[in-house]
Amino acid sequence: MSGEWRVASGEVRHYRDLLVWQKAVAWVEVVYRATADWPSAERYGLTSQIRRASVSVPSNIAEGCARRGPAEFLRFLSIARGSLAEAETQLIIAQRLEYLPVEQLESLLNGADEISRMLAGLIAKLEERR
Repeated sequence: MSGEWRVASGEVRHYRDLLVWQKAVAWVEVVYRATADWPSAERYGLTSQIRRASVSVPSNIAEGCARRGPAEFLRFLSIARGSLAEAETQLIIAQRLEYLPVEQLESLLNGADEISRMLAGLIAKLEERR
């Protein structure tokens, strides 16, 4: 039963079937590219923090989906939303430090907003079924 969830209009057989997971993985790629040219002094600071927080989003979606039931999945989706907010905050800090152009920040935040809305929708569906 692990990893099998009925979500929205169809059955999800695997976390890779979740559109929110797919979007989150794509967002991580954009974050990595955006942070690639930041100062080397930030390699173990802000760059590392943002990358870890962004990777945590799809990772928690996947881990939650593979758990035993909806309650655990909900907990991991909540953690994913927290990691997303953490990454957004760090991106804003990076822009204020002039590591990131405003336009790039806006694009990254728009992607994060979309993922956040999708996570909220998935959480609502799972809570509805409980």
